[in-house]
Amino acid sequence: MDAEALRTFAVVAETGQFQAAADELGISQQAVSKRIAALEKRLKVTLLVRTSRGSRLSLDGQVFLPHAKRVLAAFEQAEQAVRPGSRPLRVDVLNRRIAPAQAVYRFYRSHPEMSLDAVTLSNENAAQAAQAVLEGTVDASFRALPVDQVPAGISAERLLDSPLELLVGPSHPLAKAPWVRPADLADHRIWIPGIRPGTEWAAFYQALTDAFGLSIDALGPNFGDEALMDALTDSASLATLIGSGDRYLWPQTHDLRRIPLREPTPVYTHALLSRTGDQHPVLTALRDHLRTSGPRTPDDAWTPDRVSR
Repeated sequence: MDAEALRTFAVVAETGQFQAAADELGISQQAVSKRIAALEKRLKVTLLVRTSRGSRLSLDGQVFLPHAKRVLAAFEQAEQAVRPGSRPLRVDVLNRRIAPAQAVYRFYRSHPEMSLDAVTLSNENAAQAAQAVLEGTVDASFRALPVDQVPAGISAERLLDSPLELLVGPSHPLAKAPWVRPADLADHRIWIPGIRPGTEWAAFYQALTDAFGLSIDALGPNFGDEALMDALTDSASLATLIGSGDRYLWPQTHDLRRIPLREPTPVYTHALLSRTGDQHPVLTALRDHLRTSGPRTPDDAWTPDRVSR
């Protein structure tokens, strides 16, 4: 059904004059008459009765008017939902516990008037997330995408670096260390369940393994973060790696230790992917926020080759 015809009918019903409706809509009186005639032809009823004083609603017109107004309101809501700057910014943060989600949350806390939706494309790798941005499924995504893999139409800006930390239980040999070197972990088992082949984080951990001779595995079923925390607590040899900006919670009795890595500091880089030229005001504000308030990259940072700069 023609939305303009419905809008014209509603305005004529309100003003009671075809010419007044034409003036309000910025069209000719003839155009108003044609729209009403087409609508009545489609519905096979008379909606407006012309009189010497203008026009009035027929009985069918009186029944139809509230339905037409609801349809027009739905049209307006639909237009508002996709109007630039009106709909919420959809941001893929990958996982709600890691650094991107925490950064977006801090942005929202400091800009509560901004409208955004945080979503998790946890089953998509970096290339698939970039495609989702291109297709408009999401407006932006935080991904570790190598510079030579950024597709045409996508802008990638490295805005969020996450230094790695070692997470161990209280009986681990390194539990009391103030910090450790990556090379010091060569003789320790590092368990990171859930690493999937073909993902950007799998490539990162492989590069880390090759660079420092580490033993990183994803063996065994992944029962979630809580199960991992339990395993670390009960083990004198097991360790895992987390980002310094990641948020994990565990019972106080677990007494887990977060130990910084230094000399060098391995850094997982997150680039903000967005469609080239996207002027969504919340995206602009988020980008500016990250540029000015994001964590400082350590002077001794180590990153894999070909990361987004």
